[in-house]
Amino acid sequence: LVKYNNGKRISYGLSSYGYDISLSDTEFWVFRNDNNTVVNPKNFIRTNLESVPLQKDEYGEFFVIPAHSYGLGVALEKITMPDNVTAVCVGKSTYARVGLIANITPVEAGWSGHLTLEFSNSSGADCRIYANEGIAQLLFFEGETCSTSYSQRQGKYQDQPEKVVFAKV
Repeated sequence: LVKYNNGKRISYGLSSYGYDISLSDTEFWVFRNDNNTVVNPKNFIRTNLESVPLQKDEYGEFFVIPAHSYGLGVALEKITMPDNVTAVCVGKSTYARVGLIANITPVEAGWSGHLTLEFSNSSGADCRIYANEGIAQLLFFEGETCSTSYSQRQGKYQDQPEKVVFAKV
């Protein structure tokens, strides 16, 4: 990780009971402001989204999520879950305090890949979201080895690359 602003980062790496995943600088997408469009998760149309450019200044590399918008990014880290561990992903308080809400679904036992990360800017102002820094925290839960893991049932989001994977049915 590159250090910016005298090494000040929101977070990164291991925490007491989890791991802070980072937002990759490869791409970020936001929903277009089009009142004539209805987004359908069963028939997702990529043109509902527009790419957001990566920017850089003395604070670091970042994307901007417009006010009251929703964005998709991808985790820098590749995650591989054992067959007896599931993780849930929660947002970071630093971002929550400026109106950015993380909505990342569970990481099932046996899943592997780069997580697609979902964010909502609930504030009335545009919000920076920093790349290559902690953006959300994975909390791990160990249990019995599952009878059929995500990889064994060949889940539709298995082995995601380091790019945003859009809704699939």
